[in-house]
Order: sequence, then C-alpha cells, then structure tokens
Amino acid sequence: MAHCSTPVSPFDFAISGSNNRAMEIYEEIVQLQREGRRGAVATIVNARGSIPSFKSAKMLVRDDGTIAGTIGGGCVEAEVWQAAREVIESEKPRTVSFDLNQDPKYDTGLVCGGTLEIFIEPVLPTPAVILFGAGHVSVEVYKAARNAGFDIVVVDDRDTYANAERFPEARQVIADEFERAFESLKIADSAYIVIATRGHRDDLRVLRWAVTTQARYIGMIGSKRKAITIYRELLKEGLRPELFDRVRSPIGLDIGATTPEEIAVSILAELVAVRRRAERDLPHMSWFQSARRAAETEIHAAEEPPASLDACCKPAKG
Repeated sequence: MAHCSTPVSPFDFAISGSNNRAMEIYEEIVQLQREGRRGAVATIVNARGSIPSFKSAKMLVRDDGTIAGTIGGGCVEAEVWQAAREVIESEKPRTVSFDLNQDPKYDTGLVCGGTLEIFIEPVLPTPAVILFGAGHVSVEVYKAARNAGFDIVVVDDRDTYANAERFPEARQVIADEFERAFESLKIADSAYIVIATRGHRDDLRVLRWAVTTQARYIGMIGSKRKAITIYRELLKEGLRPELFDRVRSPIGLDIGATTPEEIAVSILAELVAVRRRAERDLPHMSWFQSARRAAETEIHAAEEPPASLDACCKPAKG
C-alpha cells in the first residue's frame, strides 16, 4: 500500500533504490520499441510537501494499458494512467498537476498533503518505411527518409536492385518474390508502406496486400489514372472501399516535383506530415484524398450521404 513519505525538498535526490527502478523502466521502454509498440512515461518533475513517492519517480504505461513502475498509487496514479493513455493516442507530451492539500478527492489515506507536477511523454517506436521497389525513386526516398530518422526496409524481386550496395544502411533488404516477402514481414501500426515497383501489375499486387495490414500510411507512386484503374480493379475483386481510406496515390505532397530527388522530397514531406499529425490542410497529390474531400463537400451541401464511395469518388472531368 502506498503511504506518505518524508517531505520532499526541491534539492533532494532520488533514493538509491530508485536508480535500479529507473533502469528497469528504461529497459522496458527499449523492449517496447523493439516490439514496434507505443507507450507513455510519467515522471514526477516537481514536488512540494509530503507525497506518496519521490521526485523523479517514473511509471511506464504501455499501449495495452499495463504499467511498469509507480508514482505512488492511489487516485493520483489512476488519473495519470488515464492521461498517459491520451498521450499515447495523441503522441504529444503533456504536464499534469495535483494539489493534494486542496482537493478532497485525494484524501484517501494514501497521501497526506503536498503538490505534484508530472510530465508525461510518449514512447514511440522508430517508424519504419517499407519500400516496395528498389529503383531510382526508392533510392532517393531511402536517403531522405534515413536522414529524417526512419528505419528502412527494401523489397524487390530483383537482386541486382535490392542489395546492400544500393541500400547500405537499410535495416533489411529483401530480394524475393513479393508474395513471399509479404509472409516474412511484420507490419506494425507505426509502419509506412511506399509502393514504387517497376510496373502496374506489381503495384496492384502490393496494394492488394498493403490495405489489409495495419500500416499507418500507404502510398503508391503513379498517375491519377493509374490510381483509379487499380482502385477499380481491386473493388471488382471484392475489396471493401473503406480499405482505401489510408491510401495516398499519387503519392507525396503536390510541390511540382519531377526528378527522382524532388519526388523523394515530396514523399518524405508527406511521411513527416503523417508522423507529426499535421493539423492543417496540406496540398496532397493523392486522388483518394481529393476525392474524399470532394465527396464530403457534396455530402455537406446536399445534407445526405452518397449511395456509395464509388459513386462519390469519380474523378473530376478534365
């Protein structure tokens, strides 16, 4: 049971045993990131008076709601747990404060007065970009994404393209048939799939699989006409329209890019916008995105939904 501790001075250091507990928390964080999972760490950063723990105490809340460590138990810990869950979803840090002297709901016998300030920061896995296709554009995307802090996995059925010489710092390079590669890949919900194979049919094969994964982002290179054609083909196969809500095609932000290097910049800009949850409207090239926005505008104007996604997502004439 948590109990009141000796009053904490701003100059106090954590007790010696707390160092071991902190190391355990850090080990848990590393393990969480290796598994491609998310979490949030709550740390007591300021304390006055008597509190049920010590300054710098930490608690890790994992994405499944389980915890490691403690900041003292009781109602405070319960509220911090809930705030940590919100931080995991928003991926943005926040600070919460508690006045244990003034608020009667904290008078539970677990604390005996004091004030607390707790900083909660997200724990995020290193995002992985899965590049399907190892051509000129993929090489440039690989360079740009690596510099921006993404891990890279490259997949191509040609070992003359998919090799360590072309992608020396990639986490993994797979030279195999795409279907066999699918079986070996574990796609986390933090993954970014970029489809840039050498042909229409290969792009279709990869997209068919990609929309069934939990990847955070799916982008396919090519023209609007190509995107519409592949979309319709996959619908005919029986794939549900809502599976394409994450798809960006044409891929990248509309910056007028033409060379492989410029296209890579536009793709990376879109990846970063998704990673950082950009809240403002951005000039997406994606036909899927523009079609969805057009559909929502029509729905708002007519005040009634369209019969189907296919009906509302017809490309504009001209």
